[in-house]
Amino acid sequence: MRTKWGTCNASANRIWLNLELAKKPPACIDYLVCHEIAHFIERSHGERFISLMDLHLPRWRVIRAELNHKPLGHEEWDH
Repeated sequence: MRTKWGTCNASANRIWLNLELAKKPPACIDYLVCHEIAHFIERSHGERFISLMDLHLPRWRVIRAELNHKPLGHEEWDH
């Protein structure tokens, strides 16, 4: 995935995560897994989704801001 951190397919019970997440703090991975699992219950990002996130990961907004503050990946590496 070049443009997303993760996605899910509820009908196939699958979650895909961007491999760039391995370079992020563990809390970012926790956030993304929780986010995608919440989509199994609520497809949209509406009030029900937000309630699920608040219940299971109260600091999700802070973690999401940290994750989205940095670029998705690095195309050029300094070696």
